[in-house]
Amino acid sequence: MRRPRWGDPATPGRLPTAAAGLAPEGGDRTGVDPDEIPLSDPTVPSAARSALTEALGAAHVTDDHRARIDHTRGYSTPDILALRAGDGTDAPDLVVTPGSHADVLRVLQICADHRVAVVPFTGGTSVVGGLTPDRAGFAGVVSIDLARLDRLVDIDEVSRTATLQAGLRGVQAEELLRAKGFTLGHFPQSYEGAGIGGYAATRSAGQSSAGYGRFDEMVEALVVATPSGTIEVGTAPRSAAGPDLRQLFLGSEGVLGIITAVTVRIHPQPSHRVFEGWRFDDFDSGAAALRAFVQDGPMPTVVRLSDEMETAVNLADPAAAGAGDDASAIDGCLVVVGFEGERTEAETRRAAATSVLERLGGTSLGTGPGEAWRTGRFRGPYLRDPLLDAGVLVETLETVTYWSRLSDLRSAVTGALTDTLAAAGTPPLVMCHISHVYPAGASLYFTVVAPQTDDPIAQWSAAKTAANDAIRAAGASITHHHAVGRDHRVAYHAEIGDLALETLRAMKRTLDPTGVCNPGVLL
Repeated sequence: MRRPRWGDPATPGRLPTAAAGLAPEGGDRTGVDPDEIPLSDPTVPSAARSALTEALGAAHVTDDHRARIDHTRGYSTPDILALRAGDGTDAPDLVVTPGSHADVLRVLQICADHRVAVVPFTGGTSVVGGLTPDRAGFAGVVSIDLARLDRLVDIDEVSRTATLQAGLRGVQAEELLRAKGFTLGHFPQSYEGAGIGGYAATRSAGQSSAGYGRFDEMVEALVVATPSGTIEVGTAPRSAAGPDLRQLFLGSEGVLGIITAVTVRIHPQPSHRVFEGWRFDDFDSGAAALRAFVQDGPMPTVVRLSDEMETAVNLADPAAAGAGDDASAIDGCLVVVGFEGERTEAETRRAAATSVLERLGGTSLGTGPGEAWRTGRFRGPYLRDPLLDAGVLVETLETVTYWSRLSDLRSAVTGALTDTLAAAGTPPLVMCHISHVYPAGASLYFTVVAPQTDDPIAQWSAAKTAANDAIRAAGASITHHHAVGRDHRVAYHAEIGDLALETLRAMKRTLDPTGVCNPGVLL
């Protein structure tokens, strides 16, 4: 992937039919050529650059224009809109590619000695400003790209664990494990671009979390490089030896150090897989079915509920969403359930789930909608580029709360987004789905589509602020799996309170005394 566009240019997305009517007058908005984006001269002190070059070799330290652009910000819509507008102000001064844990340690020590901020980079798919550090008070910014840390270090087939280096992309990790007959089972929508280190540092949640768990639940051990030295945590699957320090680094977003390797649980490759669709009259009845699964069983590997708007737009099938064919449109709400594993076991769970779905008012739609979602879900991010090209704003946000508060939270966030954008003269489509469920609650994932104003970054900022306020007023968490970054920092601080925040800052002072690790993110 090359910023500012998502994915392979040879397989572009198409403008979804339902959004075509939102495109404003004004023609093409594809933006400037990335190679033409002006960048300021690197500010990293020559002594620091010389030390980095000596430590890594000249081939692994660069200020090449395209390398700097490719490591600028993440993949949120505001990040991409800024690049499309020719704004390269957040570009790192240098991009370095260490080849080992020892290399990462040395880079951190050099940068700490010279007060140069460092940003860890695997896939660069942050959508919350997690790759945009504060520059104030620092002599420059270095992006530490972990792409050379790309090995499957070890696999323990008896314990069913694997040790993966942090620079492995999700696709690569799955290929290496598949060759051994295993799967990680972690497939977030950023799967084609994201990396193992990023999964851990942001508490990523993949679409199969119902069956395999979130990424932070998969992690058995971590190796972390910090400016103060190395930390290795996780000597056994469970321990009563003090607080679980794995949890300190999971979700830490690079502010305490850089995760260089993780040991994770793995699973045998499923021999049988089937996905199917079910129709429910409304969102609340569909949510009741998902709650029944997670609280009382049986639990599918994948569960997903699209609300009425998302179902009508057919966003669960990105290929159909851009095809201009309404024949596959479903009224009400679409539930997708998937079952993976050994055939007999998977079909037994499927039969039991069918009884639950029928009892709670679901109507079977067969395997067509489920398979369309399974095979098309990674096409979803490809829809953003044609929308932005046509002048249509599209962005997402997510949250999580208890089941008893879920319906009210959905209404509050939908209302906040709709009212704010309508007041700006750009009435939106606001869609919502549930894709991660727990005995006590579930996540809500919103997709927003609206005509762009002349300042779409400010347009979305106002809408996002209103949504954040609604989330906090409802007592929900500011994020479920997108992490905190810069975009959620203020709301996150309010969520955890002053004492908890100072506790985290005290830990950072111990591990990163000069504060060079991703400053301004999370804390």
